[in-house]
Amino acid sequence: QVQVVESGGGLVQAGESLRVSCTFSGLSFDDYAMAWFRQAPGKERERISSISRSDDFTEYGGSEQGRFTVSRDNAKNTLYLQMNNLKPEDTAMYYCAAGRGYFLRSPSRFNHWGQGIQVTVSS
Repeated sequence: QVQVVESGGGLVQAGESLRVSCTFSGLSFDDYAMAWFRQAPGKERERISSISRSDDFTEYGGSEQGRFTVSRDNAKNTLYLQMNNLKPEDTAMYYCAAGRGYFLRSPSRFNHWGQGIQVTVSS
């Protein structure tokens, strides 16, 4: 059984940094592409970034590029999202996701999800 534990969220002020993590167990981590999504109240879920299973390709969905960095440690079965210069509009529930394959974008391709972790940025 696959288990996913998210950690690292919280309340920060605008301009500060935060790192969220997801640790997976019960799967062959390096067989899976990973991604981060977020959903703010009243808004649709959006993909922040994707990373290939071999950690050799990353992609960012929008304006977060340059502020957010996705990474993974296949030895620790852990996915990271480093968020710098946070803005109030980054306030959302953040979700990690894993899907079998080299690199994935569509939410429907990810079959293991974290429980979500709240990130709140005050102005």
